[in-house]
Amino acid sequence: MNVDIGNALGTTPGLTEDTLERLDGRVADAHERITAGMVDDEFGYASLNLPETADPDAIRAAVAPFDDPHAVLTVGIGGSALGAATLADALESDVDAYFLDNVDPDHVRALLADLPLEDVVVNVVSRSGTTAETLANFLVVREAMTDAGVDWTERTLVTTGEAGNLRRLAEDHDLPALDVPEGVPGRFSVLSTVGLAVATLQGHDIEAVLAGGRDGMDALSGSLFESPAYAYGATTYALAERGALTNAVMPYAESLETFAEWFAQLWAESLGKDGLGQTPARALGATDQHSQLQLYRAGPPDKLVTLVRPTERATTPIPETELEGLAYLGGSSLGDLLDAEFDATEASLAAAGVPNLRVEIDRVDERNLGELLYGMEAACVLYGELASVSTFTQPAVEWGKNAARGLLGGGEFAEAEAVDDKRELRVESR
Repeated sequence: MNVDIGNALGTTPGLTEDTLERLDGRVADAHERITAGMVDDEFGYASLNLPETADPDAIRAAVAPFDDPHAVLTVGIGGSALGAATLADALESDVDAYFLDNVDPDHVRALLADLPLEDVVVNVVSRSGTTAETLANFLVVREAMTDAGVDWTERTLVTTGEAGNLRRLAEDHDLPALDVPEGVPGRFSVLSTVGLAVATLQGHDIEAVLAGGRDGMDALSGSLFESPAYAYGATTYALAERGALTNAVMPYAESLETFAEWFAQLWAESLGKDGLGQTPARALGATDQHSQLQLYRAGPPDKLVTLVRPTERATTPIPETELEGLAYLGGSSLGDLLDAEFDATEASLAAAGVPNLRVEIDRVDERNLGELLYGMEAACVLYGELASVSTFTQPAVEWGKNAARGLLGGGEFAEAEAVDDKRELRVESR
């Protein structure tokens, strides 16, 4: 992974090289704290050890009973699904991957109606085993399998913590089960059992994914000028301090579109604390040059844009044409056009004084994805250290979970009572 922070200099808001030089001393201190947390396997910091602590053999053993599946259906939400979805959507496989990460009844019903349930592996993921959305969807999936004459116990893989409803279910029915690693928040769990089980079922090289993570780990150092991950984390932090409170992440590869969704959870849930943080926006190049770029370039000066691309990609030639005004396209390729769109967007933002950062990987494959995902996690942890926020907690998320559970009769929760206090000012159609 390579990061170019040059277009964050002299922009609005923006930085100077002197600013970065001064910040580098704080980066060195933060790196010492991060390293100590990794050595002691502290909660959250343990996430950055996953390239060395994850056990591919255990994952392969758990999925071994499922021979040649047609598809894998992951039932999870947030970090229990987005990491696996990022890998699945980025890498090609003959095994289709689907994700039930919402409880929209129309979507759930339509998906289950289309799947050949007898050839699907159900991968249900919840650390606590009590996540309402996940457990509700799993109960619906289980009933659908039973109604279709499928023995759900022969088609279900559980990934969960040491105790809880799912752990008991796995023990009662002798289901293959994987442990969610201790000390690893869900949004940081892609390089663990949580993210790699689906990749294994799809036939991907998970050792290469972890090797990429180790590449990212090896690249960490006490200076932002020597570490791509820290360069990104420190620069985004410094820009946010100067008013760039939105970070629009714009991959120039369809295969990385879900990566932007994964990044959004990582950034928002980790850094949005105590009135601080940076709002992640999701975009896709070149598609969103025709929609969102207008705002980024000419709207309020409160944004930065992160442009992400692989430097190597497959080529599809553009045929020659006799159409007037389009002859210049003939003889080039779609890849050439996409790269030109990337360069033009980058230059357009720079010319308008909008800070933008370039993040590049060599190609979209297992090793490069592992390094990219690890690098963004390390960048997020560094940002949290510099901002002095509690990176690994999510109290606002827990508040909402308690409120929803209370409304459904799952216990007495003060948060649920707040629903009754909602103000109303209705405007209704006639």
